[in-house]
Amino acid sequence: MSEIAPPTSGAVQRVPPAALLPELPPSVPRRPYPRWLRVLGRFVMRTLGWRFVGGFADAPRQVLIGAPHTSNWDGIVGLAAAAACGVGFNVFAKRQLFWPPVGWLLRLFGGVPVDRSRPGGLVEGAVERLTSGRPTIVAITPEGTRSAVERWKTGFHRIAVEADVPIAVAAIDWGTREIGIVGTVVPSGDLDADLGAIGRLLAGVEGKHPERARLPPPAPDAGA
Repeated sequence: MSEIAPPTSGAVQRVPPAALLPELPPSVPRRPYPRWLRVLGRFVMRTLGWRFVGGFADAPRQVLIGAPHTSNWDGIVGLAAAAACGVGFNVFAKRQLFWPPVGWLLRLFGGVPVDRSRPGGLVEGAVERLTSGRPTIVAITPEGTRSAVERWKTGFHRIAVEADVPIAVAAIDWGTREIGIVGTVVPSGDLDADLGAIGRLLAGVEGKHPERARLPPPAPDAGA
């Protein structure tokens, strides 16, 4: 996979399909997963018929969003993919998920429990991690739930703007059984414009339960 520089402000970066097991760019943080977990991740990907596409921008600090999120299987495939390629990130998830045995697995992936009753807690915690000076990827599902929602939660955008980091857009496409970073958006500060850019990257991506998926409407192509 070729190295990809973060795009200019407000731009969308499209990346070519990667190999079966992508090579991470130099600046992207790694996690030393146990060997058994990396083998298990590759086994799950292969057994379920999934393959990687796209690739990360070569940036040490990013917000990673994964969509559409319509099933618990999205998390299983996403964590298997992360273990297989060795990327390091912090998963911000509701604290109720951190009871054993699921909690043990989430902590292996740098899981961070979030108290949703505390306003702004997720945003503050994520910004603090991203501005600590250490290479960090903060992973969030913008839908916030696998059930159908009217609109995305926009905390991920606030985090990216306040921490001044790009947004890596991960597609979980059950139609093609492909998962990966399909593009990177550097937020312009205009929420609607940035959601439109993200929607364009995710256009045509199919959730496991398509009737539950709510993706941002794609912005018109600038060249149209």
